[in-house]
Amino acid sequence: MKSLLTIRNPILSLQIDRRLPAIALILMGLCFAAIVLNVGQGEYPIAIADIIKTLLGSDTGNPDHPFVIYTLRLPRTLVAFMVGLTLATSGAIFQGLTRNPLADPSIIGINAGASLAAVTTIVLFPEVPIYALPIAAFFGALGMATLIYSLAWNRGSSPILLILLGIGLSAIASAFTSLLITFGSIANVSQALVWLAGSVYGRTWEQFFAFLPWCLVGVPLALGLSRQLNVLHLGDDVAKGLGSRVEWQRSLLVILAVALAGAAVATAGSISFVGLMAPHIGRKLIGTNHQNLLPITALIGGLLVTIADWIGRVLFAPIELPCGVVVAAIGAPFFLYLLIHNRQR
Repeated sequence: MKSLLTIRNPILSLQIDRRLPAIALILMGLCFAAIVLNVGQGEYPIAIADIIKTLLGSDTGNPDHPFVIYTLRLPRTLVAFMVGLTLATSGAIFQGLTRNPLADPSIIGINAGASLAAVTTIVLFPEVPIYALPIAAFFGALGMATLIYSLAWNRGSSPILLILLGIGLSAIASAFTSLLITFGSIANVSQALVWLAGSVYGRTWEQFFAFLPWCLVGVPLALGLSRQLNVLHLGDDVAKGLGSRVEWQRSLLVILAVALAGAAVATAGSISFVGLMAPHIGRKLIGTNHQNLLPITALIGGLLVTIADWIGRVLFAPIELPCGVVVAAIGAPFFLYLLIHNRQR
């Protein structure tokens, strides 16, 4: 039997696996190593000691180091980590709500709604400031989620129908996105196409600070709602029997998951399969309790996208692959494996 630490008081109720701190520390160490690796490697390699000295404000004897680290690599690396963090958290929430291991923001249509809104903003309103893009993507994702949720409603929401409708509406949103790209001006379309590939190329501190509030608010809020997610994961009848306000709690979690996915898509484009893979890896490490699963899943997602960005930069240098392409190369076979595995069960 797994050893659990239970904390109960009038404000907070937690059931934490005693392995959680050790696993979390290991993952945080791996994330830090991946960030340092991504900042140090490339066409212009920088030693780890010089990276640390530059970050601490010391002189390394090379005037190019601050520019390469602070301007070119560190902001995009931190954005990649936060994108993975939010997409993985969103995927874990959707899998918990739908009780379906194949649920993912990119599969059930949330990313497609965010992408449609973001591409519309890029192509039709190119003068809009950068901080408005996550807001537009959030409302696009929220509109898609609301449409899916309302169509799936029949005296309660059906988890299976949510996914099926999401897949269908995702195809429709993708078609409208392609239509916008076809008729847009070449300059705006080029920007949209690079963005749609799922890339953190060229991300600066401006995108980092526009995305940071969504990450700082959304991820802790998801951790705070993990107990409610555990109850909803048991099924509607059981959750109602335990006194939960099922539809209200589900709606709140859906809005939160949509906000996380929409902000990530607005910042780095459509990066698929992170929200699918990270929760599965997390469940293998820590189990199904979302109070333990969500923080581990978030760290795994950040690690995946950071490593994918590094691979995309160095694998075929000087040609750079978008990190979304690298993640998809891993995620697509993983998705097929899950389909086959669940069919055989």
